[in-house]
Amino acid sequence: MSNNDIIVSLDIGTSKVRAIIGEVTNGTFNIIGVGSADSEGIRKGAIVDIDQTVQSIKSAIDHAEQMVGIQISEVYVGISGNHIGLQSSHGVVAVQNEDREIGEDDIDRVIKAAEVIAMPPEREVIDVVPKQFIVDGLEGIQDPRGMIGVRLEVDATIVTGAKTPIHNLLRCVEKSGLKVKDLVLMSLGAGGLALSKDEKSMGSVLVDIGAGSTTIAIYEESSLCATSTIPIGGEFVTNDIAYGLRTLTDQAEKVKLKYGCAWIDDAASDVVFKVLRIGSNVEKEFNQEDLAAIIEPRVQEIFHLIKQEVKRLGYSELPGGYILTGGTVSMPGVLKAAQTELAASVRIAVPDYIGVRDPGFTGGVGILHNVVRSFRGRSSGGSSNKKTVNRSKQNATPNQETVQKTGFVERLKNMFSEFI
Repeated sequence: MSNNDIIVSLDIGTSKVRAIIGEVTNGTFNIIGVGSADSEGIRKGAIVDIDQTVQSIKSAIDHAEQMVGIQISEVYVGISGNHIGLQSSHGVVAVQNEDREIGEDDIDRVIKAAEVIAMPPEREVIDVVPKQFIVDGLEGIQDPRGMIGVRLEVDATIVTGAKTPIHNLLRCVEKSGLKVKDLVLMSLGAGGLALSKDEKSMGSVLVDIGAGSTTIAIYEESSLCATSTIPIGGEFVTNDIAYGLRTLTDQAEKVKLKYGCAWIDDAASDVVFKVLRIGSNVEKEFNQEDLAAIIEPRVQEIFHLIKQEVKRLGYSELPGGYILTGGTVSMPGVLKAAQTELAASVRIAVPDYIGVRDPGFTGGVGILHNVVRSFRGRSSGGSSNKKTVNRSKQNATPNQETVQKTGFVERLKNMFSEFI
């Protein structure tokens, strides 16, 4: 990856599809454009309607393109869901250079060696995340490039997923006229952005509460140890409001965003609003306390389920506590409800970039962070990612078509080529 590259992340959520454009400069990136669209065709984090999802993706991409004035042709796509699995693996190779200096090729080969694992036919490898490298028995090495050695090993975490949701996700993006550069696990991207070095080292829980689902990622000893998804989120709060106030779901969502409070003690009785009741043309007046009385129990239940899931995964008290992100946690009072229910240290993570300072953007910005970090330190000659892919395939030249064949799908196809 060279300087001044433009990279784009695509976060396809239950309520919103977000496209974030980043410009890479000197190993870091700046956000130069954001596109957002209401998500259709997604239920509880899973794609249930291809065509509607494609339209949502196109709307978000068009929005981002208009903001920056460039044409987006390829994207890094975030993936999450309860089909994601983690598996430990170990790879070993001999260093090839005559002078025994470890280079980029050696690292690529040892990671490919770790990638060769027994796997059911319905699953695919999404990513290989090195935990540590070992050079001639010396452990704890994060970057062995330039070191001298004979034997290079890696301890890695293999991220796998079910083929069906992966291929449906790829299908939606490709039908939108975009090239998928790679899939990025949302928990990895958000964790790299939101968690401090100490939080990842000592142990902490990253909780991403979206509209349709909540993703839990547990970090310990500086690596992702476990992940899980529970099918509950902000949509449940919206549905409770719709039932409680006897109003339409669209009205309930607007009321939640404008007046919602998850802690009844912080709600104000003098903040009033009117909603149109179902089955009549009559508006009824409510105050913020009425709304908080509906929201607070559901939010408490969400955090209770999160705590139970963390225990089920085999973790009880992690020193780093809980780090909250996702669109739902931006509601006032959520932090207090979480601290009370979880009985641990809790904070809300917000991306520190202009234009995306909202917990709902943590996943999308995290994808960019993950991409830049994974290419940082690599030579631009062998690892440049700058390519041009026309959204209209009729306009693509043969040379461009050739350059395009190094994306995620090709990497999957060629995964085992070295070992055959």
